[in-house]
This record gives sequence, C-alpha cells and structure tokens, in this order.
Amino acid sequence: MTAQPLTGAVALVAGATRGAGRQIAVQLGAAGATVYATGRSSRAGRSELNRPETIEETAELVTAAGGTGIAVVVDHLEPDQVRALVERIDAEQGRLDVLVNDIWGADPLITWERPVWEQPLDAGLRTLRLAVDTHLITSHFALPLLIRNPGGMLVEIGDGTTEYNEANYRLSVFYDLAKTSVNRLAFAQAKELEPHGCTAVAVTPGWLRSEAMLDHFGVTESNWRDAAAREPHFVISESPAFVGRAVAALAADPDRARWNGRSTSSGELAKVYGFTDLDGSRPDAWRYMLEVQEPGHPANPTGYR
Repeated sequence: MTAQPLTGAVALVAGATRGAGRQIAVQLGAAGATVYATGRSSRAGRSELNRPETIEETAELVTAAGGTGIAVVVDHLEPDQVRALVERIDAEQGRLDVLVNDIWGADPLITWERPVWEQPLDAGLRTLRLAVDTHLITSHFALPLLIRNPGGMLVEIGDGTTEYNEANYRLSVFYDLAKTSVNRLAFAQAKELEPHGCTAVAVTPGWLRSEAMLDHFGVTESNWRDAAAREPHFVISESPAFVGRAVAALAADPDRARWNGRSTSSGELAKVYGFTDLDGSRPDAWRYMLEVQEPGHPANPTGYR
C-alpha cells in the first residue's frame, strides 16, 4: 500500500467545491488526512455560479482517494457559519493541522482591461469581499484551533507569486488587488503563527485546467491539448491535481517551516518535492509566462514541463 504521511492529520479546505480546492482536498485525502471540504454548492442547491459541481462530490472523492472526506455547506462570508464549522471540527476531531484558504468564486464579476472608473463598483467590491474577507473570517475562527499544536500549516491559495504580481498588472484593479492581497495575507499571518510553531505560505497554481476552464475551451481533461489550436500557450496548463499534490507535499514535510511567509507555485514545489502532474510532467507556468509568453515568443513548453 502507498505510504500515507498525513494519516491522523485533520485538514480544512475552505472553498473545495471545484478547481484547485477540490483537488487539494483530494490529494490531502490521498495522503491519509481527514478533510473537511467546504463550499456553497451542494446537492441541495447551487451557488450563484450555477455550476454542477457539489461539495458532497468532493468529499466522496477524498474518501475514494484514501482519506476521510466530510462535506460541510458553508458561506465563508457569514461569520456564524464559519464559527459553527470550526466548533464542529473541534468537537469531532479536537485538532486542526492544515487550513487551506481557497475561497474565491468571483470570476463572473471581473471586468477585464477597463480602468477603475469604468468598472462596475458593486461587482468590484464584491470581488474583494469574496477574495479577502472570506479568508480573514476563516482564519479568525480556525487559527485558534490550528495553533493548539505546533506544526500546523495555513495555505493561502491565490493567482500569481508575489514576485510576478508585484511586477505585472493583472488586467483589472479589483483582480489585481485581490490576488496581491492573498499573498500578503500569507506573509502577515506567518508572522503571527511563527511564535506558535506554525507556518503560513502562499501557493499559486499555474494556468489551471479547472472545470470552468475546460468548459470554456470545449475540451475535457483527456483531450485538453486540443485547446492549444485556439490558444497556443495553453500547452503550459496544468491539472488541479498538480497544485493539490503541491499542498500535500508541503503538509507532509517535517521541515515545512522553511516556507513560512513565502510565496511559491506548484511548479517550484514540484522541483523541490519531486511530484508530477497527472501526465508525469512538471509544468512551470510562471517561468514560462515570463520567458516565453510575455516576450511574444511562439508557444513551446520544451524545458518548462
């Protein structure tokens, strides 16, 4: 049987209905963890995103992977719901070893390549609430349980490393602020967690083949390369399992504190820990974007996956 280094560990993946969050939960489960997977979309009803994925499916995938998946419907903008979630984890498990803040859900709200004065203000402010307030509310209630035991880890999931985001405008002032803020949250919380022997790190996937992205290109995970005919640089994309394996590798690292306060990517972590994407490759999307895509070179993943 494959070794499960996280057997006995308890994780909360906040925002685990689909995309990166779903596969982070699954890969933590594959490593043996008990995973509370939260989100707003359930078999009882969909969120305003109106997509078919449910939090119950995520929990079932966690269990099928070798862990214990527990689905909890939670709106992370509602403090009372988050408080009740953490109280439940405490009552049932008495500990929390890994907290993953992956809440987002703002893609339909983004207006790209328009100055702030031409942006719909309500949608922009809602974006910031979904991207920042949700993470702060979740940390506020969950971190007191995490710090009971040294070695706990908080992972903030964003889009873009700190190095990349500081040098590149993300094509919308609200999106730019949202994704810059997530990385800063990891940095700030690292300072607060360190005295308790715990770690915070920001992790970004590359160009993620989420369910929505596959739908956008009219492909599936099995034939995703067909989308390169429409968008050649899609050749550097990665499955959500890649960032899931990145977080699982971090959680299983007894020396995880070396990452405290840092911003990193699935591609960088793959080089350090040796895991691969589902196809056996190690896509390094952020380096590719800087060295190939943004300078205007032809799409070519050679040397980048």
